[in-house]
Amino acid sequence: MRILVVEDEKKVASFIKRGLEEENFTVDVAYDGEEGLYMAETNTYDLILMDIMLPKMDGLAVIKELRNRNVMTSMLCLTAKDTVDDIVAGLNSGSDDYLTKPFAFAELLARVRALLRRGTQDRGAEITFSDLRLDPVAHKVWRSGRELDLTAKEYALLEY
Repeated sequence: MRILVVEDEKKVASFIKRGLEEENFTVDVAYDGEEGLYMAETNTYDLILMDIMLPKMDGLAVIKELRNRNVMTSMLCLTAKDTVDDIVAGLNSGSDDYLTKPFAFAELLARVRALLRRGTQDRGAEITFSDLRLDPVAHKVWRSGRELDLTAKEYALLEY
């Protein structure tokens, strides 16, 4: 599963990227709104994590523009803006979820997995080829009905 993180704070972006990669996600990072908009339009992502306060173009404007261009990728706002009005504005802009900073990585990961489950319901969460079955949300693989014990790298290569 491929995730785009749009976050201008390099330490925060690195923390999120590293944590998601440890969970076998492929992660790209954009450091401003314009770069995030470009990457979201020119690549295919399963999820976009969007900061709101970004240089060049704020995150809400990016989300609105992506939705106007019919990009229906699930999006989660990650931001320090925590008032009810901020949350409502984020969700009304087209975001699917909203998480305020600081946050526990375990909560972010749970929300990521929940959004990915919703996003894969239409196309089926599992990928099947011959006797091989892959669950990209749970990161599990079965061959002939028997679960395989793969390393993170082996799983990532197989999913690719």
